[in-house]
Amino acid sequence: MRPLHAAAAALTISVMGAAIVAGGRAVLQGENGRVAARAQAGMAAQSDAPATSAIPRPKAARPEAHSRAIDPEVVAPPQLQPEELERVEPRAPLSDLALAGPPKPPKLKMPDDWNGTKLFQPVAPAAGVIEAKGYSVAISGIDIVRQDETCADGGKSWTCGSRARTAFRAFLRGRAVVCAVPPEGGRDLIAAECRVGNQDVGQWLIENGWARAAEGGPYVEAGEKARTARKGVFGPAPSLAGLPPAPAPVAAAQPTQLILDPSATASPPTETTATPPADQPAPSE
Repeated sequence: MRPLHAAAAALTISVMGAAIVAGGRAVLQGENGRVAARAQAGMAAQSDAPATSAIPRPKAARPEAHSRAIDPEVVAPPQLQPEELERVEPRAPLSDLALAGPPKPPKLKMPDDWNGTKLFQPVAPAAGVIEAKGYSVAISGIDIVRQDETCADGGKSWTCGSRARTAFRAFLRGRAVVCAVPPEGGRDLIAAECRVGNQDVGQWLIENGWARAAEGGPYVEAGEKARTARKGVFGPAPSLAGLPPAPAPVAAAQPTQLILDPSATASPPTETTATPPADQPAPSE
């Protein structure tokens, strides 16, 4: 029985293979027929079309599309009757932090431990005026002696303003000055009390006579003492006896003749004698 079964199976397989091959050939022939029909139809269409059909037609310019198309009939708000609207009160804020408080006033009050503002590297344009760190401070309680002011003593006038400025600069010597001025400077001249260390600047100017005490100020008594003692601007011109003499003015150099000037008379050459060399010591053995 086994050989019979094997022969039947082999026959079945061969029959199925023959059927598959026949079906594939039929499908291939049908596909080839359709392709040939399409090719013939295309050739016929090309023979009937005009010669200019191969030229591509120019594309019509499309209008530029806006980024956002707005239709007034769509986006317009709907028409509402006034009687349909009702105004209601706004709700209360969720927290007090959302409420806008009143503007805060500027901080003009100085702290309790404030002792003044330090002005480093002060410059004195006049006796009693200090410029530093964006400030322009005039010492309060005094009448400033201007730089161009002159004083008279015994019928003689002298430049007491520049002399007072020089003395004030020598007193400062670039040291830091502490003045009762606000923390931020300005362009205006500020009258304030100043000190260098523990020394009152106004007191020093009045006592040495390099400023005049203002009426009703704190330095009136010191100003009277300086006037009585004829100090500073109240006294005579400073003596110049101990100073070295002024240098003599330098005379203007006379013009020299040009080297290539043909009109210049050449002076005869002077004979010079060569200096004989000094005797050199004999070399040491």
